[in-house]
Amino acid sequence: MGFVNKLKLGLEKTKNGLMSSMESVLSGKKITDETLEEFEELLIMSDMGVQAASDIVEAIESDVSSGKIKKYDDLKNSLRRIMVDILGLPQPFVLYQERPFVVFCVGVNGVGKTTTIGKIAHKAASEGNSVILSASDTFRAAAIEQLTVWSERSGSKIVRHQPGSDPAAVAFDTVEAARARGTDLALIDTAGRLHTKNSLMEELRKIKRVIDKAMPGAPHETLIVVDATTGQNALNQVKMFDEAVGVTGIALTKLDGTAKGGIVLAIKKELNIPVRMIGVGEGIDDLRDFIPDEFVSALFD
Repeated sequence: MGFVNKLKLGLEKTKNGLMSSMESVLSGKKITDETLEEFEELLIMSDMGVQAASDIVEAIESDVSSGKIKKYDDLKNSLRRIMVDILGLPQPFVLYQERPFVVFCVGVNGVGKTTTIGKIAHKAASEGNSVILSASDTFRAAAIEQLTVWSERSGSKIVRHQPGSDPAAVAFDTVEAARARGTDLALIDTAGRLHTKNSLMEELRKIKRVIDKAMPGAPHETLIVVDATTGQNALNQVKMFDEAVGVTGIALTKLDGTAKGGIVLAIKKELNIPVRMIGVGEGIDDLRDFIPDEFVSALFD
């Protein structure tokens, strides 16, 4: 099955929730202030967020006033166009000229961070890049072992210390090794942590400072892994991690398990931090670049 078909299948819950609700609210009815108010509520309920929902309805109202929208199908076509406009151009995960290109991966517990790192490593290696992984989640011995398995699956190198070691020291050694070996990509894993725990967020700041010490200007990407099933709580996570370490990109996982796919629009409108990649399955190839037009098409086609 191609990725576009997997994306359509993965977004089935979001599509069914949004489209069936839209049909019940708008199909066969005259488009009035009252129906648009109901429409705005269902957009918010699909986790698009207040700001995105408000902007969408404002644009729809303009199209109604200008005569572009006369019936339900017109509204669906306008909604599709507006969503693509909001999401903008693709901003996928790319290895730029810096070598090693250092990616600092953060996130709360249980979002699939280590698995996401493994899939990124696999994709990068399959495209001909050399990769090194940093087992800087020293809090859990299982995390070190899990990342070791991913290094073997992807053909990547790994730097690992004993459980309980200083995670910043592991990150430092990884970047140093990557520079010495001329490695293309260094992926720094970190322990999952609640975004509300100040001491743990301070540890992340330390790791980032140490990475910069090992290679001035690094990390080149600070990637937060977010579970799409958490809906609006994902926004709070990204905000707190951004304040702590300056998030530059988002990997949105588990889109196939949620009706809350509208969170992609909320992230764009409220945070303006690019979604680099999305996960729509458990397979090693099910983490792909986020292409807004593909995402919107999967909801409507």
